[in-house]
Amino acid sequence: MANTLLMPKATAVWLVDNTALTFEQIAEFCRLHPLEVGAIADGDAAQGIKGMDPVMTGQLTREEIARGEGNPNHKLKLSEPKVRVPETKRKGPRYTPLSKRQDRPNAILWLVRNHPELKDAQISRLVGTTKSTIEQIRDRSHWNSANLVPMDPVTLGLCSQIDLDLEVQRAARYAPAAPAGDTLLPAAQTEGLSLDSADGPETAPEDRELDADAVFAKLSSLRSKDEDEDEE
Repeated sequence: MANTLLMPKATAVWLVDNTALTFEQIAEFCRLHPLEVGAIADGDAAQGIKGMDPVMTGQLTREEIARGEGNPNHKLKLSEPKVRVPETKRKGPRYTPLSKRQDRPNAILWLVRNHPELKDAQISRLVGTTKSTIEQIRDRSHWNSANLVPMDPVTLGLCSQIDLDLEVQRAARYAPAAPAGDTLLPAAQTEGLSLDSADGPETAPEDRELDADAVFAKLSSLRSKDEDEDEE
């Protein structure tokens, strides 16, 4: 881990106010320009910045400051940190324990069948495999294809449910939309359709207006017909 000075300007402010070090020594230690250190000493720069004691933070010792004050050509050195923080490693391929590597083909088969929208790179991230292995399982050319059984990678412990859901959502976001011709028409569009007869569109019975005079005339004719039958 690279050993770097924390808050260089605040450290420079403290060194200017509390030591007899030269501007060049402070500038080299704090990675600043000597003119900027001179501006700090004159109050033209770093106004409002509270000085930070490098001795309290463990980045400089009293003995090192004394050596620098006694010799203007002495270059201050950072103290070795008491606690080392490991550097962040780049995220590489997912590590799969040896005991679970034999289950990876089964997990790949499960992902290919249940989530065909996943790309090879996504499957590789989930179970820690190679694209060539995924292609062999897709086209059934894997050496053990006859014995493979689809198994959920979450159940096998090869990935978490959160990671799987995240990859599925990401794949669905970029999946192409279904063609419009393959879907059924909405009910609102089909309810207004009517059957066409030879003379033109047929009017539904409930849409026809009732004529009261015609109805009463028909009833009167039926009543008179019944009376004539009774007389005979």
